[in-house]
Amino acid sequence: MQDYALTVDRFLDHGAKWHGRARLITAGEGGDAAVGYAELRDRANRLSGALLDLGLVPGDRIATLAWNTQHHVEAWYAAMGVGLVCHTLNPRLTIAHLASMIRQAEDRVLIVGAGLASTAQALVAACPCIEQVILLDGDRSASAPGRVPVREVETLLDQHGRKVEWGQFDERSVAGLCFTSGTTGAPKGVAYTHRSNYLHTIRSLQADVLALMAQDVVLVAVPMFHANAWGLPFSAPAVGASLVLPGRATDGRSLARLIQDHGVTVAVGVPTVWLGLLDHLDAAGGETPTLERIIIGGSSCPDSLLQRMESRLGCTVQTSWGMTELSPQGTMSPRSTLPGAARGSGRPAMGLDLLLTDASGVPLPQQRNVEGHLRVRGQSVVDTYFGAAQSACDADGWFDTGDLAVIDDEGNLTLAGRSKDLIKSGGEWINPVEIEEIVGALPSIGLVAVIGSADPKWGERPLMVIEPARGQQIDDGALKASLKGRVADWWIPDRIVRVEAMPLAATGKINKTQLRATYGGA
Repeated sequence: MQDYALTVDRFLDHGAKWHGRARLITAGEGGDAAVGYAELRDRANRLSGALLDLGLVPGDRIATLAWNTQHHVEAWYAAMGVGLVCHTLNPRLTIAHLASMIRQAEDRVLIVGAGLASTAQALVAACPCIEQVILLDGDRSASAPGRVPVREVETLLDQHGRKVEWGQFDERSVAGLCFTSGTTGAPKGVAYTHRSNYLHTIRSLQADVLALMAQDVVLVAVPMFHANAWGLPFSAPAVGASLVLPGRATDGRSLARLIQDHGVTVAVGVPTVWLGLLDHLDAAGGETPTLERIIIGGSSCPDSLLQRMESRLGCTVQTSWGMTELSPQGTMSPRSTLPGAARGSGRPAMGLDLLLTDASGVPLPQQRNVEGHLRVRGQSVVDTYFGAAQSACDADGWFDTGDLAVIDDEGNLTLAGRSKDLIKSGGEWINPVEIEEIVGALPSIGLVAVIGSADPKWGERPLMVIEPARGQQIDDGALKASLKGRVADWWIPDRIVRVEAMPLAATGKINKTQLRATYGGA
């Protein structure tokens, strides 16, 4: 048989050649912009030539700090098509976090979306490896950071854009890089290969998973810096489905307008954004008659919200579970799920396997209807973190997700909590250790613990429990002020609880299990 390399540029090649009516639509204040896949492919290909003219060579990393827009998609394919590595950055993180990731990746170019110029300037100052800055989305507000040239993407295309041949590299070359703190406190890089992304895309298109078709119009409300936007910029052109990108605005009003104006049939994102959509429709009125399915993930979704979504929007809701380390698809409930039915997080598709073990990694003799530590393996699961010397998997190739889970008789997965202490809020991870270290250094604090507390909107929010030092007092405002600027604003706990004596385990460590039992359901 032919040696047909599995590289991600083939998805846009296919969409451009065989799906001329499909469009990529980007929301904008002055009106939405639309482009066909053929034009998108031409622009991305010429941008590849421009990137090479800047002195980049296959294997070099470029960082993107941007929202969901046409220019961001073009930058993805432009980089990946010629063997460059696209490193997506989360603009919601602090400068310190982002700079650490850039330095680890040794990114040579920083590509910046609208409204993020000031962040880019701070990163250039903190990261000597950055040699070039490219501005997207028509943003010309950034002055030159000083030591590196700044180019606007349209000017770059005009001056250096040229056609090049895509895909002239091994399919096991790295295509993308995404850092995660989903399984440990310190961010770690997951390097996706072209082969792993290609196979992940094929797996996601199965009929009981994303099940996209050429007639679909897909609203991507999950950020492109969240594990490749769940692979949608690959899977949509692979079948000729149109994409609707909301830019930075994912509030209920904006999403309702996009659904109504463009006939969206499938919408994808974390539960929080759909709660905003429901609240807007209830307050302002309006319907979403074209919407057939919503696919949610990123954090657990209460049954009450699932039922409200299906009742108010008249669509099927597919629940899912995944991780950055899984590219990110893990399990998904099928599109045939009956409205309101219990579904957990669904089943894995072909290409991913699940295993429940005890705390030491020994497989449980019974794999159904018992709680265990969840491990996974498959062709799109991380083997070794970026730059690490040792594999992240055990001797049999299983990756420990850090989750506790139950698998029912039908193979449906239900998560039972984290075996580690990270907090997942609105689909984003919060590391309580960083908060505890900052607050614990205050002279008025004896002991401090940060736990996840159930929240109807965000899934979880951090709750701080403090034991003041003897004879000391400190108000909530001062505690929160100590965190301001040192962690992301959305990491700062909403609630602070004071205790006379912190509960301790037999080892002398703070008993977070008891704290969660007392305060975690609040």
